[in-house]
Amino acid sequence: MTDLSLMSRLTRSGTTKIVLLVMDGLGGLPRESGGPTELEAARTPHLDRLATEGMLGLMHTVRIGVSPGSGPGHLGLFGYDPLTYLIGRGALEAVGIGLSLTDQDVAARGNFCTVDATGTITDRRAGRISTEECARMVRLIEDITLPDVELIVKPVQDYRFVLILRAPGLSSSLNETDPQQVGMKPLVVEAQDGSAEASRTASLVNQWVAEVKKRIKDEHPANMVTLRGWASAPGLPAFGDVFKLKAAALAVYPMYKGLASLVGMHQVHGLADLDDQLAALKSEWDSFDFFFVHYKYTDSRGEDGDFDAKVAEIEKVDRVIPRVLSLKPDVLVVTGDHSTPAVLKSHSWHPVPVLFWAPGVSRTNPQVTGFGESQCLLGALGQFNATDLMPLITAHALRQAKFGA
Repeated sequence: MTDLSLMSRLTRSGTTKIVLLVMDGLGGLPRESGGPTELEAARTPHLDRLATEGMLGLMHTVRIGVSPGSGPGHLGLFGYDPLTYLIGRGALEAVGIGLSLTDQDVAARGNFCTVDATGTITDRRAGRISTEECARMVRLIEDITLPDVELIVKPVQDYRFVLILRAPGLSSSLNETDPQQVGMKPLVVEAQDGSAEASRTASLVNQWVAEVKKRIKDEHPANMVTLRGWASAPGLPAFGDVFKLKAAALAVYPMYKGLASLVGMHQVHGLADLDDQLAALKSEWDSFDFFFVHYKYTDSRGEDGDFDAKVAEIEKVDRVIPRVLSLKPDVLVVTGDHSTPAVLKSHSWHPVPVLFWAPGVSRTNPQVTGFGESQCLLGALGQFNATDLMPLITAHALRQAKFGA
């Protein structure tokens, strides 16, 4: 586990450049016994070459045997122990679309979903409706009122929205209403700690959900909502203060923008796709020394259960690696925040492949011939916790002082 106070004392400013390229949900599993994973099935000549020149390993982004959510997974990548710094997805979504959270706020990430005549969920994401359709749905429910509380409802992206309750004496100690599978009804919100504040908040949220249900029951395919990731504003040590890095986040999806914002990274706005992100990486190269580049669709295709589509997304990222290398980074790390095997259609506990390239200051293993889970078992990094990644990065970027005399 990273000691942030130790890192704050050891790290120092410098001129080296670092790129952390995160393919969301990168890790996978074979679809047939003895076959390749998605990463191993992908044609990745550029990543394979870097694997032979750098170091490979397998990383546990929370702890061994734990299936991470995207929030905890990324916190680990940034050096923050996810078990110490708990951030609900609601806060990430809110900050990711530019909202500010006050100390009176409780936020949740909402999903529009599809239910049948009995109220049973048939599609947890309402067919992945467009962002435009999500905005239309939000307009149907944004004027709902509750006594003595301010409500903020905003569209996020695709089927996602954010709900904020603002009033004194609220609590985020609530259960999620998404049962995480079809064939079940949305769960009722209940207090999780027995406090009066949580009980009051749960009652308010259930009133809101009941009104939403009445208003959108005849819509299709989005005719119900679920709520996840209850959160209040967290207090995180600033990434730049801890690691002495001027960091920029190049992300498309709001949640990842939000997480980067919460740790103090600068947001590069107006990015719609991978080409935009690579163009921004080049244009911002002289202004920052650490770049977090996030690619979502490896995770999305895994959650869809589409093995071949996930392979294609990995190959798409491989094709832009020469554009990254043309900028001459001193350290390039390619990894994921968790595994999302297509055969499971969900996040999983399997360790994430890591490619760590730092020419001139890293060791190599001649047995390594490419980038994949089996090759990572041979790698010089072995298996490690994600909270050790940032110390490895700053060390290889020559940005750490010696510890002790």
